[in-house]
Amino acid sequence: MLPMKVTSYYPVVMTGDVAGTAAFYQSHFGFVPLFTSDWYVHLQLEGEPSVNLAVLDGHHETIPAPARGQVVGGLLLNFEVDDPDAVHDRLKAAGLPILLPLRDEAFGQRHFITRDPNGVLIDIIKPIPPSGEFAAQYEAGALPT
Repeated sequence: MLPMKVTSYYPVVMTGDVAGTAAFYQSHFGFVPLFTSDWYVHLQLEGEPSVNLAVLDGHHETIPAPARGQVVGGLLLNFEVDDPDAVHDRLKAAGLPILLPLRDEAFGQRHFITRDPNGVLIDIIKPIPPSGEFAAQYEAGALPT
């Protein structure tokens, strides 16, 4: 079976507070709105057209009836950045909760975790060289340097 041709991919956060959630990602992460309505906002990271995020009213009629009214749950958004230390300091100073403190992981990440107003976890990551035990688990060409 041939894979489908994907032209774009982005997460959509279902929420009861579209405006507030969109404002959170604009204020703290540098997203700008490309489309804004009372039930849907499409955001794009300023200067990065391939990084998109949408916010959707979980009660909207485009959501199938059995799922309507649900809000996001069990979601972790990963943002790879050049300087997680600086992002950590900025978000902590802004009052965002730091659920996992900034630290280096043996599997090859320097990261910390915060959350958005809906409880969506946000993992701010910089790939780093993994320890020897984890290096062998990476495919050729995928090993962080």
